Amino acid sequence: MKLTTAGESHGRALVGIIEGLPSNLPIDISLINADLALRQGGYGRGGRQKIERDKIEILSGVRNTLTLGSPLAFAVINADYKNWENCMSAESCDVSLRTLTKVRPGHADLTGLLKFGQTDARNILERASARETAVRVCAGSIAKQYLLQLGVQVGGYVKSVCGVEDGGEYSFSDLAAAKSRPLFMLDSGAEERAMRLIDELKAAGDTAGGVVEVRVHGLKSGFGSCMTYGEKLDARLAGAVMGVQAIKGVEIGLGFKAAALPGSRVHDEIFSEGGRFVRHTNNAGGIEGGMSNGEDIIIRAAMKPIPTLMRGLNTVDFVTGEKCRAAGERSDVAAICACEIIVESVVAFTIAQAVSERLGGDNMAQVKSRYSELY
Repeated sequence: MKLTTAGESHGRALVGIIEGLPSNLPIDISLINADLALRQGGYGRGGRQKIERDKIEILSGVRNTLTLGSPLAFAVINADYKNWENCMSAESCDVSLRTLTKVRPGHADLTGLLKFGQTDARNILERASARETAVRVCAGSIAKQYLLQLGVQVGGYVKSVCGVEDGGEYSFSDLAAAKSRPLFMLDSGAEERAMRLIDELKAAGDTAGGVVEVRVHGLKSGFGSCMTYGEKLDARLAGAVMGVQAIKGVEIGLGFKAAALPGSRVHDEIFSEGGRFVRHTNNAGGIEGGMSNGEDIIIRAAMKPIPTLMRGLNTVDFVTGEKCRAAGERSDVAAICACEIIVESVVAFTIAQAVSERLGGDNMAQVKSRYSELY
């Protein structure tokens, strides 16, 4: 299973192609659009979310709600393109209307300009923008529908916002309630404190980051491999999550906390009960030796604060070299809810890839039959 994406933040559309889906997978477009809406929501978002109302448009690979087994192509149209066509068209246009040379700290602007031999950061930021993740949310939503056919579920919540932490212990079934809350936090007290902090940061022209937690529930053991490093499931998940804009850290299970504990308090002891191997703890986060072990996969990601501040940071003009304040491209204070659904989506797609690689199958009946035979 493979995903290819294309498109610019203010271009005509964002597009994606998924290869390797089996035939006869039911596709519910309303579920994809619901995930796109979650990506645009959450407390602390800015004005562009009022301009765009993202919807998926499936272009090929699905007929009468079922996949055909051919590449599934889709698009998310940028409603704001009409306001940018005069400088973002593929045909001759006036690029000077939206030129950006005041490079923004924390963005791809400066490094991208140097690497690609450009002088206008617009040619860098349009693709580097997190707007691209709308495609990955679509693909992840389709992957979740594929996994659900096998009884595998993916969910998550926001664990902290700018140091305000939701310290609760939750079962997988608890996580569904997070999506109906303003900040996807399950502890209402922590959420209220985080919202007040976001208000304070907005007044100061500042921004917030946070930590999200995503879990995979119901996946059987043996997905991934211990034989080659590139096939290790935890390595693939970490790479996929680190590929999300603004993510600066990933941990699985106990993660970094395991480094401060003795082995007797870290490794999950194994028991035999009712003819099955079981663990009473899940410090490994559902992955041992690069393979799923049948427990919930637990992965957390740290999102840095949005690097475009309304008050602007000190920088230089790339063309003149003069000191200046960084330009503002967006008005979000916090995008941690968007981060959660994006991380959830890339985790789902990575798990779906691992399942597809192990099971194969030209149609969903074959996939389900092969999965049912696994331990």
